[in-house]
Amino acid sequence: MSRIGKMPIAIPAGVTVEVAENNKVTVKGPKGTLERTHPSEMEIKVEGAEVTVSRPNDIKRMKSLHGLTRTLIFNMVKGVTDGYEKKLEVNGVGYRAAKSGNKLTLSLGYSHPVEMTDPEGIETVLEGQNVIIVKGIDKEKVGQFAAEIRDKRRPEPYKGKGIKYADEVIRRKVGKTGKK
Repeated sequence: MSRIGKMPIAIPAGVTVEVAENNKVTVKGPKGTLERTHPSEMEIKVEGAEVTVSRPNDIKRMKSLHGLTRTLIFNMVKGVTDGYEKKLEVNGVGYRAAKSGNKLTLSLGYSHPVEMTDPEGIETVLEGQNVIIVKGIDKEKVGQFAAEIRDKRRPEPYKGKGIKYADEVIRRKVGKTGKK
């Protein structure tokens, strides 16, 4: 039995979970609304103040989908109550970030500034000139946009210049040594 899949999801106060046909789950909460269609084989039930997910049989695919479906619904519930955020740090001489409206402008040592527009439902906040916080209610979108920002200039192993996650550890390499 799936350890994660069989755990019930507690629905906090102020959150409503609805299951429509084709397993379309809608979660409404104080921060917004999220919708997602889950695999039709999974059986999603809302009983009182909790959601349970069960699978029809023990085929490998069903076992995989069981835990996944439960986790996706849990992430939706957590997103509409607390929201998600990812912190990015811009390291390097002359590397900085600026924000105007919903446009994020990054100076990353290229010949041109890199401009990025916040996608729908995602907000970027700056702390100083070198810390970017990506916020939103959809975990997947927050992680994806944070990864796109990081890809504009990944951290390099010699000086550590680039954009990295706040909790990321960069493996440093030793540079060149002179001839004797």
